[in-house]
Amino acid sequence: MNILFYCPFEFSLKSKNIKSLGGIESLNIELTKYLLNTKHKIYLATKCKKEIKKGNLINIPINKLNNKKLDYKFDKIISSNDPTIFNYSKYSKNFLWLHNKLTIEKAIRKKKFFPIIKNKVSVIFVSDYLMKITTNIYNFKKKIVIPNFLDPIFYDLKPEFNRKPYFIWSVQRNKGLSEVIDIWINEIHPKYKKFKLFIFGVNKSLIKRYNLKKLSKFNIFYKGRVKKKILISYYKKSMAMICLGYDETFCLNAIESYACGMPIITFGHTAVAEISNKKNSFKLLNYNDIPKRIIQIASTNLKSRKNIINNCVKFSRKYYLNLIFGKWLKLINKQSND
Repeated sequence: MNILFYCPFEFSLKSKNIKSLGGIESLNIELTKYLLNTKHKIYLATKCKKEIKKGNLINIPINKLNNKKLDYKFDKIISSNDPTIFNYSKYSKNFLWLHNKLTIEKAIRKKKFFPIIKNKVSVIFVSDYLMKITTNIYNFKKKIVIPNFLDPIFYDLKPEFNRKPYFIWSVQRNKGLSEVIDIWINEIHPKYKKFKLFIFGVNKSLIKRYNLKKLSKFNIFYKGRVKKKILISYYKKSMAMICLGYDETFCLNAIESYACGMPIITFGHTAVAEISNKKNSFKLLNYNDIPKRIIQIASTNLKSRKNIINNCVKFSRKYYLNLIFGKWLKLINKQSND
């Protein structure tokens, strides 16, 4: 059986920055690699310049597919967020792997609405939350929830129990970040000079109101997007991640945080509510709670810290690919017999 994973982003299997790719790209790469151990023939379509073969995995340029005469025949197409590819393959079974919220207005503006309606599309949601907030107007053929999974680089990391008073922001969106920075400058840094805040993932343009050199004077350090090994090195020595929970449809970065033994500080909104509990997170009522939680975490004794770290790591193991993979394989094989 020929299966195509369609991921319309600029990367390839030979990308130099493959170790610092975003969540959707990494998920596609890891899942396609894992599927190579099955009887199926696997293709990955991305915005690359030429066809690349890496083992049995074939990376196809998207521009080879976006035409009415496909050179390839696929039994199934699994497309990340973009249903337009379904217009070009009449006989495939179509799955929209929905990672983000898709409103009617956005679907129409991005020309995604009619490809869903016309092509008998089944949808794979990454969380129950995303399924609940997605309108029924799309009339999907089937609705399935399969959670995202950890990159294997986060598996079985040896936990470090002696942590530094470092805190992490690693959410790509910047909602709430300004409030956190202001709280840090006005309430945390004046009293706790050794505390540090590291900002990962956020595009520099989203915090342009701040002078990054001046922020460093308050022990706030902007790091941007980095390789995952670098991210892990910071996670393993830090005390907590500030992950407020705005606009999250799964929140893979929180699971990565847990894998490094790092709890999250959160409002518990959106999909974060599904992956946070009293053992792996510190809940906030409002922004005024942030200094209290940071001080509470920094003051935790070693025994309690070990318990928190171990609970976080244990929770993260639920999201190892070998456990999630069974749901994918069951879905693929079941659909092939429809």
